Amino acid sequence: MTTGKQYMRAGEIMTSAAAVASSVEVGLEASDKRKMKKKKSLLINLTHCRYDSVRRVARRCGLLPTTGDSDDWTVFWMDTSVLMERAMEMKRYQKINHFPGMGEICRKDLLGRNLSRMKKLFPKEYNIFPQTWVMPADYSDFQTFCRLKKHKTFISKPEASCQGRGISIFKNPKSIKPGEHCVVQQYISRPFLIDDFKFDLRVYVLVTSCDPLRVYIYRDGLGRFATIPYREPTHHNLEEACLHLTNYSINKNSQDFIRDDVCGSKRRLSTVNQWFSDNDYDTGKIWATVDDVIIKTLVAAHPVLRHNYRSCFPSHTHGSACFEILGFDILLDRKLKAWLLEVNHSPSFHTDSPLDKEVKEGLLSDTFHLLDLRATDRRRCMEEDKKRVQQRLLTRHRTKEENCREEEERVRSVLRSQAYEERHMGRFRRIYPVREREDDTYCRFFEQTSSLCAETAASKARMELARLQRQEIEEKAKEEERRKTTLGGRGERREKGEEMGEVQVEEQSRVRVAARRRVPFRLTSSKKTEQTAGAGESRKTEQPATAEETRETLEYEVIDEEEERERLAGLQVRERLVRNLDLPQTLSFLLASPRSPPPLPTSTLPLPRRHSSTHHCSHITQSTPQPLLSLHSKPFVTKSGPPFRCWQSSLDPLEAFGLVVTAAPVTSRHPPTHRP
Repeated sequence: MTTGKQYMRAGEIMTSAAAVASSVEVGLEASDKRKMKKKKSLLINLTHCRYDSVRRVARRCGLLPTTGDSDDWTVFWMDTSVLMERAMEMKRYQKINHFPGMGEICRKDLLGRNLSRMKKLFPKEYNIFPQTWVMPADYSDFQTFCRLKKHKTFISKPEASCQGRGISIFKNPKSIKPGEHCVVQQYISRPFLIDDFKFDLRVYVLVTSCDPLRVYIYRDGLGRFATIPYREPTHHNLEEACLHLTNYSINKNSQDFIRDDVCGSKRRLSTVNQWFSDNDYDTGKIWATVDDVIIKTLVAAHPVLRHNYRSCFPSHTHGSACFEILGFDILLDRKLKAWLLEVNHSPSFHTDSPLDKEVKEGLLSDTFHLLDLRATDRRRCMEEDKKRVQQRLLTRHRTKEENCREEEERVRSVLRSQAYEERHMGRFRRIYPVREREDDTYCRFFEQTSSLCAETAASKARMELARLQRQEIEEKAKEEERRKTTLGGRGERREKGEEMGEVQVEEQSRVRVAARRRVPFRLTSSKKTEQTAGAGESRKTEQPATAEETRETLEYEVIDEEEERERLAGLQVRERLVRNLDLPQTLSFLLASPRSPPPLPTSTLPLPRRHSSTHHCSHITQSTPQPLLSLHSKPFVTKSGPPFRCWQSSLDPLEAFGLVVTAAPVTSRHPPTHRP
């Protein structure tokens, strides 16, 4: 019985275990279904996109468009360039289809400047684009080139335009006005022709990362042909746009436009490659030169791209926050040399024909599959961001081990992204990093461009402005210290003088405050005139002051309080001696010579008020000596010797020596005694 009960209980346990297992399996299946639903719910923001082909391909790839201005999206697709403010607001699990700073090669004027600067450093390697002048800055260089090399043909383009608008071809350099804003290039008059028609290649390039740089080329692009058989430019055919220009927006309105995939005016790159192979041309060598042109162009803009990316996305350690599809326009000359014409940051995705639809929708589909959109989990990113904020607010600084750990995680993330892209390339092929050989070919270009950013005219102007601002701040700080020491912290008159904006009013206010508070001041002088002491010596002529010396004389000299106190004490002693010895009356009898003393410079010496004496001397002024108005002789008899004649003046003796004493009314009990 016991054994039967045990078996029954074991059966019950097994059935209950099977029920639990089945329930667990059901739960796992439900969780897997939920995970599948979560994976399918990736959102794309298409509010700034006007192409229906992007919407169709996004739905096909499982990306649902968002409604309104919601921030709950994974991919943001826009037709215009992205602003840095917009990029800085993105979260770590989001991606956008433009790099901030890609205008360095997508604007025609910036492309010309960057490539011209690289050509000066590497003349042979960067001979990949026609001679370019950015007007009006390069107007004089353009005129000099035209005088040296005559009978050349040029093409003029707007600085920032597309679809062939504003393009003109000319031979006379006077067609460009001195102040006109445009980009002028030397016209390639001997292009490679297919069936006697001029053509260019629209090559689609996908940049998935800029730090480090990863570049892919789509194998199937477009070959755009002119609709009029090519003839070299003359004065008679310069106005024929369909002969010289290959833009689809210009040639599609021509009566000679042919819609055919094999021999039409717009063909696939695979068709063009087949034509090269059928006519015994080396397609591998041709595309090697095209790849080289694309890589060198991106290297010229790489320092700006990397700097802007790190500034906008400092916390994006897992994968790249940006990707971009670029349209490179490449022209082949008669020697099959590839020349870069321009770079389009937002190539057209209109599908006017089955050819456009097949090529462009295939490009978009392979792009969405190549991007690892599920590399970063939204919920995990939000939790990590919250933890980082808490650590930043509550805990210490990051240690070296944490920084090394984060750098290792970033390297592993880069390797994972690269491995994922290798497995999902589709019709893309990677051109950088280079597989077959080492990167020594382009390493020196990267090394040069790393310091090239700091050598531009704009960066030099910013550095100069920063230096001037630092000097201005230092001068203001020094002036504030002088004001506190001289005025004792009272700056009302200083503020009044600054409002009036007059230096003279400021100087007068300083004089008044200093006289009121008995704080003397002196002006520094760069050069002083030397005066002769004896007769017969001539006074030295004063040299004219330079601008720097004149500026120095307007600066106030900070006076030491101890020295000033000693000087004032000496002046008080001198005043006491003058008054106690009755020198004014005594000197009037001791003048034995009519010769006037040497002149003294004018200055004002303020003295403190003496409270212990009845004599209140406000100040002593040294003035220019005046001539004696009336002199008369008078005998003077002494007790010890014969009488002698002395000169007596109607002026005060101190005035004769240039000392004018201004005193308050004197009240004394006894008259002064005369001591001859």
